[in-house]
Amino acid sequence: MKKKVCIVVSSEMTIKAFLKEHILALSEYYEVTLIFDKRSSSLIQYDSFVPRIIPVAIKRRINPIADLRALFQLIRIFRKNRFDLVHSVTPKAGLLAMLAGKISGISFRVHTFTGQVWASKTGLLRALLKSMDSILALSATHLLVDSISQRQFLIQEGVIKAYKSQVLASGSICGVDLGRFRANKEVRNRIRKDLGVMEQSFIILYMGRLNQEKGVIDLASAFNQLAGQHDKLYLFMVGKDEACLRKVIENRVSDKYKERLRFIDFTDKPEDYLAAVDVLCLPSYREGFGNVVIEAAACGVPAIGSDIYGLSDAIKHHETGFLYSVGDVDALARAISQMVDDEYREKLGNAAFSRVEKYFSKERVVEAWLSFYGSLL
Repeated sequence: MKKKVCIVVSSEMTIKAFLKEHILALSEYYEVTLIFDKRSSSLIQYDSFVPRIIPVAIKRRINPIADLRALFQLIRIFRKNRFDLVHSVTPKAGLLAMLAGKISGISFRVHTFTGQVWASKTGLLRALLKSMDSILALSATHLLVDSISQRQFLIQEGVIKAYKSQVLASGSICGVDLGRFRANKEVRNRIRKDLGVMEQSFIILYMGRLNQEKGVIDLASAFNQLAGQHDKLYLFMVGKDEACLRKVIENRVSDKYKERLRFIDFTDKPEDYLAAVDVLCLPSYREGFGNVVIEAAACGVPAIGSDIYGLSDAIKHHETGFLYSVGDVDALARAISQMVDDEYREKLGNAAFSRVEKYFSKERVVEAWLSFYGSLL
């Protein structure tokens, strides 16, 4: 009889974006159940199986009544199903699942840290959110962290213990599908044509949620500095405007350069935009790893990122991209200017691809997950 594994996340999107390949591989050896806040009627389907899904309303934001309801529901589910291992990803799902797992007597309780909301907070809010991660860590039996520098940060902050935590493979929660993310001249030309951008244009890409903590306003300011010096410079921002920042971003760019600033809503084809651009920019104030960096690298696109934990694992300074002091708009603008040099940019892009191919392939990360589960079960 297969041993029973339960994976708990807050949102179905986490499964679809990061964990599909892991679940498919795990299903060959274990009976896999998924728990998340299932709001849509769609099912997560694979070629060979449809996983069992148990809906639990796990809210991303703090909501004491809803959180207690979800906690008791998880306790009931865990006691009824007697899972051999419960594995959570995302902060709220982790706190509730690890507490419920401990109360229910689950032997193996695993959580994966993918970044800390409190890292860029101050005061009471930081203390509250940090204490929640500490409780989560105490309730788990094993802790995974998706980057080496993030693990060091959590140990230094006293949130986790070194003996209880590890990084699988070389980091990243899911690695990169090198068949999907790759340089593609045909796609590059098509995307540029669709958006009315000439082949000779230099395109900076930001891909992710439009959120102030992602540094998107800094990026708009840096673009505004450089747009007058480089008349073929464009900035693409691809992602949902979850914080209603579009107007704020546009106001940082002079009217004469606004037509070179493009917004594209959430896309299920990120590989197309990565293949179409010249450099990726991730000016975040906090980041667990920055998977989009290695997806860009798989397309031969180097990255510019803030020198923070997580990104310092994804980008090797002056080797696969460029790191600058977080929040320093002038330094960000200088880094972009350096990337305009075709020879320098191509050298970094080639090195970035080689590093991803060696350390961050999807297959390597999934194999590390299987080995980890096998060591426990």
